[in-house]
Amino acid sequence: MKLFRVYGFLGLLRLVFDVLISRIYFGKHVKVVRRPFYIRNMGELIIGNEFTSGVGLRIDCLKKNSQLILGERVQVNDYVHIGVMEKIIIGNDVLIASKVFITDHNHGQFVNEETEFHKPVIKRKLSSKIVIIGNNVWLGEGVNILPGVTIGDNTIIGAGSIVTKNISADSLAVGNPARVIKKFDRTKSKWVNI
Repeated sequence: MKLFRVYGFLGLLRLVFDVLISRIYFGKHVKVVRRPFYIRNMGELIIGNEFTSGVGLRIDCLKKNSQLILGERVQVNDYVHIGVMEKIIIGNDVLIASKVFITDHNHGQFVNEETEFHKPVIKRKLSSKIVIIGNNVWLGEGVNILPGVTIGDNTIIGAGSIVTKNISADSLAVGNPARVIKKFDRTKSKWVNI
């Protein structure tokens, strides 16, 4: 009865259909991947148990050796885009809010500015650096995670933040570029301002 109040008749019907389609396409370990979703998987996509996604999920594994590893109990909300050229690892119990973008690659690094700068962006050589998101991480609405970033366990990234550098474990980070503003002090069992 509670599900009926939350989703309504048509919403509940769509949810049941999405669960059935998810189980057929992804297997029994996936809870639900809501339609529409877009997955271009030229590489390796490893999904842990109890994966859940909202509508509009977009996953691009762009090369044969691209690897996206999603841990156990990962929940991805609406319109999330994950672009993988090399490797992205997302740990267990990660909550990803809507409209989050995670990428391990860029169009050009301008190693040779003279030749690369004048090329159309689409023709520049792609470069990549591995992205690692630890366990029990919460990425807020509209967060962008850029190449080469590692986010430590038990970390919260505030809504709208752009993560360009590593964020240590037990942190609260916000802004553009994201910076740590609080750390969780385990001895005091509370957040402490930085």
